[in-house]
Formats: sequence, C-alpha cells, structure tokens
Amino acid sequence: MTKTQASTDELIATIIKGIDDVKGDNIQLLDLREIDNTVCDYFVICTGNSNTQVNAISGSVQKVVSKELRDKPFNIEGQGNSEWVLMDYVNVVVHIFQQHVRDYYDIESLWGDAKITEINPA
Repeated sequence: MTKTQASTDELIATIIKGIDDVKGDNIQLLDLREIDNTVCDYFVICTGNSNTQVNAISGSVQKVVSKELRDKPFNIEGQGNSEWVLMDYVNVVVHIFQQHVRDYYDIESLWGDAKITEINPA
C-alpha cells in the first residue's frame, strides 16, 4: 500500500508540474478517498484561459508524466472543443477547464465532501 501511495503522490506532483509549466490557473486537489463509491482517489482541477491554453496544459501534463514517470493516461476526453479536457490516470483524474465551463459545472461544489487543497506552485 505504501508503494502505491508514493506513486500516487508522485503522479499528482508531476501532473501539477505539467500544469504549472504552461501557467494553468486556480489549481485544486480534491481528495476523494473518504467518500464512498468514488471513481478515483483524487481530482486535480485547473483552468486555462483559452482553447489553446487548455490544449497546451493537457499536452504538457501528458508529456511531463510520460517523461518523468513513464505513465500515460488511460483515457482523454474533450480535446475536440478544448473547453473541458478530462485526463484519466485511474487513481487520479485531471480536469482542465476554461473558466466559464468550470463556473457552470462547479464540480468542487458537487464533491463538497472532498478535502480540497489549493495548490500554489512556486
């Protein structure tokens, strides 16, 4: 169990690095482990300012995780319109939103029982 947690922590840190490399905004980590019947352990949520930046963030996350951890997402959805891209790394799901879509769906409130951590990369 310890090894899995360490690799999950590494994955989260690497995802955040990929987001920060292309200036993703408002990064939050939702810890879903204490909630029953969740599809994963963590959500990483961030905002891009345009279709181009949302694509750049997803590309950066993919590249950094692949290079540093030799891992790739199980699935990626939403790259067609790049308003909400979802990257599924099984235990960690990354949501990359444009601001108006993030405001509309407000998944932080939907998962209000989750422990939410604001991430402010240095």
